[in-house]
Amino acid sequence: MTRILGIGLDIVDHGRMQRLLERYGDALLRRVFRAGEVRVASGPGRAAHVAGLFAAKEAAMKALGTGWSAGVGFLQIEVLRQVSGAPALQLHGEAQRRAEALGVEDLWLSISHDGPSAVAVVVLEGVKP
Repeated sequence: MTRILGIGLDIVDHGRMQRLLERYGDALLRRVFRAGEVRVASGPGRAAHVAGLFAAKEAAMKALGTGWSAGVGFLQIEVLRQVSGAPALQLHGEAQRRAEALGVEDLWLSISHDGPSAVAVVVLEGVKP
């Protein structure tokens, strides 16, 4: 029987992300995102898009139970888009090893935007080893 092995939730203010993008620009994107993850190149929707992706990565770290520790970092968590348009997660490196150790079989991600905020929730499902 499968069960929930972890849940993570994070919220990011669009304005804060806009300020970070203005201050650090492409250096921030290279430090946090894998190639092709950020799909909005410029314009008013970019900060909101990046905030949603950032929230998803933070929520994934919380669901894994590591936060920014135990060798898990932003580049080890990749936010993808399914054919349906729904977001999905792909784990790499230590994040993947942590998920395997927990017995994770499925990762569920939801991202939403409302007003000035982006929110993401990640649920890890599987069988404990």
